[in-house]
Parts: sequence; C-alpha cells; structure tokens
Amino acid sequence: MSSADRRYAADVSLRWSDMDAYAHINNVQFLRLLEDARVIAFRDWFDQDRSLLDEGVLVSRHEIEYRRPLGFRLEPVRVEMWVSRIGGAGFDVAYIVRDPEGLGTQVYAVAETELALYDFATASPRRMRPEERASLEEVKGQPAPLRRRRR
Repeated sequence: MSSADRRYAADVSLRWSDMDAYAHINNVQFLRLLEDARVIAFRDWFDQDRSLLDEGVLVSRHEIEYRRPLGFRLEPVRVEMWVSRIGGAGFDVAYIVRDPEGLGTQVYAVAETELALYDFATASPRRMRPEERASLEEVKGQPAPLRRRRR
C-alpha cells in the first residue's frame, strides 16, 4: 500500500476571522486548520477512543511551507494527513492542505507536526502503548513532501 493510499482526508471550514488584512487566510490560522483536521483524524484513527486527547498529546514542533495564498471562501479546504514517523513517546503527522474534490487542484500548504505523548495527571511525558502504535501503523506513510527539509 502506498502512502497516498494511507492518507486520511478531513474537510475543514474557513472562518471569516481567519482572514488577514491582505484578504488571505492568515499564516497562523493554517495551524488551526491543521489542528482541527488532526482532532477529526484522531477520532477515526483511534477508533473513537479519546484517551490520547484526554490523557495528553502536545505539539512539540511544526514545519509548514506555504505554497500559495488561500483566500476566504465558503467551501472548506481539504486537509490530507498521515503519520510520517512513529517513535517511542511521540509521532509526526504530515499534511497537504488543498482544494476539496470537485473544487480544484490547488495545494496551499504542506506541513508536518511533531507530537509528544504526555500524561497530564503526572505532568510528564509517557511512552506509547502497543495499541496506539498499532493504530498509527495503519496510517503510516512517507515524510511530508516539503521542498526544504530541516537539517
């Protein structure tokens, strides 16, 4: 199975307040779009089990390339995502933000988020459980197709 076959897609609506003075979706708001899509994906990836979100998962890094300006519109954007790395206490999620099917073929951003598993009850990082790893393996693919990788 190719990484394209493992992509999960979530359609995320834009908000009027996402727009900046240049009538584009503000670069900071792209991170909100990724977060909204990630929460939708986690519900399906972890079979409705909210323990990952309830127990704790923290963003430790974002990397994003803006490919073209995205103006406000009523139609949502499609956020395709997959797991690009699985570690002992965290994982990375890769994204492509694009037009939804039937609206066009534009890609607006490519991104990757590093997530760390965390236990809010003990205020400390935690290791990944076998069932979490198994869920993530089902949607694991290649690294995000960033043009310029960090060194």
